[in-house]
Amino acid sequence: MWAADLADLLLPSGCVACGIWIPGGRTAALVCGRCKSRLEQAAWPRCQRCHNPRATGRTEAAQCRECQDWPPELTFARYAYVLQAPAADLVHALKYEGWAELAQTMAEALAQITLPASGSAVVTAIPTTAARMLERGYNQAGLLAERYSHARGLPIAELLVRARATASQTELHPAERQANVEGAFTVDPSSMSLWRGAHVVLVDDVLTTGATASEAARALVSAGASGVTLISFARALPNALR
Repeated sequence: MWAADLADLLLPSGCVACGIWIPGGRTAALVCGRCKSRLEQAAWPRCQRCHNPRATGRTEAAQCRECQDWPPELTFARYAYVLQAPAADLVHALKYEGWAELAQTMAEALAQITLPASGSAVVTAIPTTAARMLERGYNQAGLLAERYSHARGLPIAELLVRARATASQTELHPAERQANVEGAFTVDPSSMSLWRGAHVVLVDDVLTTGATASEAARALVSAGASGVTLISFARALPNALR
């Protein structure tokens, strides 16, 4: 008992989101209970296709203004939380601060998402560029996909390949995002041959405009997938009524 107390003093652990001390030393949780309780889900009702929150008016339409320009290959999109603190802090910590251990906690949230019925499915991740892989040491979407597939008992495969490097999407406007990722992905034919006709569950950390997922979905369906459902930990909802 005293050893554990000493470890707490010598190895203090802080919440990745807010920094508050969490007892437990090396075994402490990465996210405190308060921050977990502040993770916000999007309001209902939502678009049937992309789960963008709808405010008033007709809600039975299969898609909304946010996804009406998505290609048909991107069948659905689902996400766990709205991209705001503390969800945004967790995304940033996983993506830029080296907190690879967060992938387990974030994937547990993904595993709670109810997916539309799609028949046989295989999980794959949005691949990162070689430069970002070298810089970070991992692909954050790949970590999420691995842990999500394990939690849901679904097969996983590396289907997508980066055909070329792209600039960061973070500061780009929607039209620039689409141009930035155009032709960015190809599909590994040897991997895809095992999953031809399957529905692909595409994993990424954040959904913003859908440009990256749309381009990946085009490549996957062109290679033989029956359709693509994107799941992400968080979604940016600049126009959502809160």
